[in-house]
Amino acid sequence: MSSSAAWKRASAVSLAVAASLWAWWVLRAPVDATQGLIQKVLYVHVPCVLGAYLGFAVTALGGLLYLVRHEERFDRLAAAAAEVGVLFCSLVLLTGPIWAKGTWGRWWSWDLRLTLTLLLYLIYVSYLLLRSFTEGSERAARFAAVYAIAGAPVMLLNYFAIDLAGGRTVHPENLGSGSLGAGMGMPFALGMLTALAAFAHLLVRRLEVGGLRAELDRLEAEAERA
Repeated sequence: MSSSAAWKRASAVSLAVAASLWAWWVLRAPVDATQGLIQKVLYVHVPCVLGAYLGFAVTALGGLLYLVRHEERFDRLAAAAAEVGVLFCSLVLLTGPIWAKGTWGRWWSWDLRLTLTLLLYLIYVSYLLLRSFTEGSERAARFAAVYAIAGAPVMLLNYFAIDLAGGRTVHPENLGSGSLGAGMGMPFALGMLTALAAFAHLLVRRLEVGGLRAELDRLEAEAERA
């Protein structure tokens, strides 16, 4: 078995186990006395934030490594991570309003964190659009790398948005020790673990697709020269 196939199988098994345990514990988790059943969106929403952060952080890291090492594999890593990050960020923007409607009574509020989340999403959607229009150009790859690195600080602004807003926001504070009620810690932790496993599996599969595309481009170039 090749190393790629081994990683793919290991990530798939890890995801299946983590997701099964997570679903079981979410079903068993107590219903919040204040928010009711809608509070269980927490176990999806916050883990998706982790997946988005990981995707965009790896995109910036891949871009940095590409600028330093000039190796195409790092550019492919950045592109793959950006797609996975945008997928998770899309889920954040879908689950957030569902939770907000049940908790605040409205789908959206233009507070700092929500606005920065939307900005972060648009930054990396634009990154993917940039790559789609300029695929195959080394100059475009360098520009995309710089763009990804420049967009990364928005993640920090997003995480610390509550502090930056001085508490003047409808968004809840970042979870800390003791923030969750009894019986809620395990499903939350398993949700984060599942998001990590899902991110790893999707990244491995997307890298596989990127490698196949690169090999196809190489074969086509050789055929044209022949």
